[in-house]
Amino acid sequence: ADYHVDVLHSFYSVPHRLIGKKVDIRLTHRMVEIFHNHERAAVHTRRGTRGGHSTVKEHMPKAHQRHGGMTPEYLILRAGRADKGYDSADFVAAVRRMVVTPHIAQKVRHSAIDGRTTHHPGYAVSQRHRKKIEEPFGWAKTVGGMAQTVHRGLDRVRAQFTMTMAACNLARLPKLLAA
Repeated sequence: ADYHVDVLHSFYSVPHRLIGKKVDIRLTHRMVEIFHNHERAAVHTRRGTRGGHSTVKEHMPKAHQRHGGMTPEYLILRAGRADKGYDSADFVAAVRRMVVTPHIAQKVRHSAIDGRTTHHPGYAVSQRHRKKIEEPFGWAKTVGGMAQTVHRGLDRVRAQFTMTMAACNLARLPKLLAA
C-alpha cells in the first residue's frame, strides 16, 4: 500500500497511518487539502502538471524517511550506472534523453551502448570502480550466504549483511595490507 492519493493523475502524500482509510479532498486552484474524519490530515501546493508526486517527509513511515531523497528521477539517474541487464535500446535512449551518459556494462553481442559511451573519458574509470564495488557483493552472495538469506525482517537481514560485509573486509585485509 502507498501513502499517496491520486488527485487528477498527480499523487499527494497523507500520513502513512491513513493507508486504506477513506479521505476527502478539497481542491482549489492552488491547494490540495486532504481530510480524514473531517480533520485536515495534509495540505499540498497543487502541482501544475499531471503526474509526479508531492511527498511530505513526515507522512512517510520511518523506514522510508531514510530513503526520502530517492525520487524516481534520482533512481533513473543512478541506473545510468547499471549492469548489463540495462543494456537495452529503450533504456539507453531514455537515459540519453535525460542528458546523462549511460555508464552501463556493455553486452558482448547486440549492445545498445556505442562509441559515444565507450569512448567517453569517464567510462573506463566507471567500469573500474564498478569492479571494486561489485566484488564485495559477489563475495557476500557466493561465500557469505547472502544470495538467499534465512532471516526474516529488515533488522535481522541488515545485521546479517553487516556481519557478512565485515567478514568480507577481514578476508580482503591481507591483500589490502600487502598493497
